[in-house]
Amino acid sequence: MADKSVGKLVIAISSRALFDLDESHRVFEEQGLEAYQQYQIAHEEEPLEPGDAFVLVNKLLNLNTLIKAQRVEVILLSRNSADTGLRIFNSIRHYGLSITRAAFCGGDSPWRYISAFNSHLFLSTDGGDVRHALELGIAAATILPSTVTANSEGRLKFAFDGDAVLFSDEAEKIYKASGLEAFTENELKAANRPLSGGPFKPFLAALQQLQMEFAPGESPIRTCLVTARSAPTHERVVRTLRAWNIRIDESLFLGGMDKGEFLRAYNADVFFDDQQGHCDSARNHVATGHVPHGVANADGANVHKVEG
Repeated sequence: MADKSVGKLVIAISSRALFDLDESHRVFEEQGLEAYQQYQIAHEEEPLEPGDAFVLVNKLLNLNTLIKAQRVEVILLSRNSADTGLRIFNSIRHYGLSITRAAFCGGDSPWRYISAFNSHLFLSTDGGDVRHALELGIAAATILPSTVTANSEGRLKFAFDGDAVLFSDEAEKIYKASGLEAFTENELKAANRPLSGGPFKPFLAALQQLQMEFAPGESPIRTCLVTARSAPTHERVVRTLRAWNIRIDESLFLGGMDKGEFLRAYNADVFFDDQQGHCDSARNHVATGHVPHGVANADGANVHKVEG
């Protein structure tokens, strides 16, 4: 069993985030479960096309080659049965992905196995499953459909929103309730008091551990904070990361500007944000994961569900 204590980064991913299962899912919706099962078995030797998170997963697994040790593991979680899931594993073999562990749940949600696999991050196309993972204290995001060309650069580039993603939503609650002026006043008063960690803090810390496997300036992993904050509210963020002993390679304090063009300039492999509007804009430029966490998602309205 994977063990976080030995420094391995474990990513759990749904089959529809890894591969394009839209065609077979249409069979399920239009003709039912039996037709879907027959379809998958009849096509099990035909490799599936890559999904929205495929390039990210491939780059993550390639880190093992660069480090020359098994420091990253990807776990497949699927609503398929093992029988209909054979096509998925055949596709994994076709693309040469080093994925050996899986949970095929026969129609049930696979989120309950995320903790059992000691996962640091869960990526899915089902917002409900993602919410369950977040409730377990695991970084999780709904991978949104995107037509952008995947980043072919050798380096693996992560971009994160700040409040409610890397940090708690404590400051965002003040902004939502009382506006920008109250938010700014609070952040100035609290500049020397570190923010509490958000759902992606442990994942960022695990990424930094992998970065430290490489000599300075040679890491194939790069991280970027992309936040709507600006001066003077940036100070609390800087001091928080310093208190956590976590380093971010790049930080963009945009003061409310649209994030999409900046994410494209950074050439992110994936961007994580809790705000639905930011995600809808960002996915036109880079692969994007919606994090349904915090006050912006408190009513449960912003939940994507496209997983079959």
